[in-house]
Amino acid sequence: MNDKAAPAIPSASILLVRDGVSALEVFMVVRHKEIEFASGASVFPGGRVAASDREEALRGHCDGADGLDGEALAMRAAALRECFEESGVLLARSGDGAMLTGAALSGLDHYRQSLERDELGLAEMLGAHGLTLACDALVPFSHWITPEFAPKRFNTLFFLAAAPHGQEPRHDGSEAVDSIWLTPEKALAEANAGSRSLVLATRMNLMRLAEQNNVAAALDAAAARTIKAIQPIVKKRPEGMFVCIPEEAGYALTEIPAKVARGGAWLEAR
Repeated sequence: MNDKAAPAIPSASILLVRDGVSALEVFMVVRHKEIEFASGASVFPGGRVAASDREEALRGHCDGADGLDGEALAMRAAALRECFEESGVLLARSGDGAMLTGAALSGLDHYRQSLERDELGLAEMLGAHGLTLACDALVPFSHWITPEFAPKRFNTLFFLAAAPHGQEPRHDGSEAVDSIWLTPEKALAEANAGSRSLVLATRMNLMRLAEQNNVAAALDAAAARTIKAIQPIVKKRPEGMFVCIPEEAGYALTEIPAKVARGGAWLEAR
């Protein structure tokens, strides 16, 4: 690793999926144009791991924590917390073991801003309402690390999860200014047409997700996959610049024409 490279910040994201009328759909939010990272881009809900996601007390409020070390559990907690903050969807269970529905969730909505501001942690919120976080509902999907030359870098685990019945996602209106359910194919087509902005990891994950037509198949495929960390590199060729990833990462494409976007903050494929 380059000694001068910025540290890669641990972060996590969720591909929240549902069975649409004719095909699998994924939930995406559009980031505010004034946000430093991936401004204006369509992304999956997610963000950096907070200190409260690493609290040992949180383990007692999580389903599926057995066998996970502290960092693995913190990644899942961050993914679920960020999903709640950015979309209002909380994958958690009540005391009777039932997944929360929209009615049960309505009394928790005011926590979204408090969590975002680090005014409290998940353990405190869950404990106050007798809830357990559904870490077992998350299936690892991919692992991406921002290239070393970027001034701001992330070490991101992406998880796949079925959207809970009775919960309707809604963007927060601050970090995310819009949201939409759409098929992976449509998101990619709009990006190719120039009407939707996608960072490279999002684009590649949409391509992978498009390989399955329903939620059950997508979850099964993800569960069977061996997750390998992907750190793209840029290669200069006579025909232009290309972003390359290892073949063993398991994506249909291993290189894609690219440009360095927004002063090198990330690579945006068009």
